[in-house]
Amino acid sequence: QVQLVESGGGLVQAGGSLGLSCAASGRTFSRYTMGWFRQAPGKEREFVAGINWIGSTTYYAESVKGRFTISRDNAKSTLYLQMNSLKSEDTAVYHCALDSTRTQTISVAANNYNYWGQGTQVTVSS
Repeated sequence: QVQLVESGGGLVQAGGSLGLSCAASGRTFSRYTMGWFRQAPGKEREFVAGINWIGSTTYYAESVKGRFTISRDNAKSTLYLQMNSLKSEDTAVYHCALDSTRTQTISVAANNYNYWGQGTQVTVSS
């Protein structure tokens, strides 16, 4: 089993920055692909960013490319998402997720990720 706990959400003005963390415990975090997803009210959960097991490969949704950076520290079993130049449309609950079937590749499909955190709210005021 894997337990994932996000932190770092909050309220920020448009144009500002926010950093999220996801602390993992249980099954070996460092072996697997990780991702960040978000879900806004009334919308489906969408892929934001993903990273392979060692951090050598990353992939971003077009909507966040150039503004968000995903990273991981396997020694600390922690996943990060640095969000810059935030927009009101970035407002959502952000979830980290682990895909225990992948190490090198990154899936954008939520149903390929089998462990999820409870989420942290990010609100961007315009």
